[in-house]
Amino acid sequence: MSDFDQMGIVVDWVDACRNGDLATLLDLYADDAQVECTCNGTQHYRGRGELEAYWGPRLSTFSSAGFGLEEINPVAHGVDLEYSVAGALRIRASFCFSSEGKIYSTLCEPARQNAHSGCAC
Repeated sequence: MSDFDQMGIVVDWVDACRNGDLATLLDLYADDAQVECTCNGTQHYRGRGELEAYWGPRLSTFSSAGFGLEEINPVAHGVDLEYSVAGALRIRASFCFSSEGKIYSTLCEPARQNAHSGCAC
């Protein structure tokens, strides 16, 4: 059992995405964190610099198009989240945490989509 609030960290992650706040988003991640995105082929990003390059353009899209929390659930390995962009595009993200209470890894993938949506995570 962790002594930090994993769900709270993911809610902070959602707030940073909604606000387009890259600095706050990056501060939620461990220094050696990784993101694996399977939305348009499998891409891997590791460390603050690569995460900044990955999230920077996406946050401006999220904040201008609208970012919605669809589902959030605690799971054995951390927290699973489903969010939407522009009210329709749905993305699933799974978060694992370091013992220090930082996001250590995020796996994002397309979730069930509406008929005319694609993936922009």
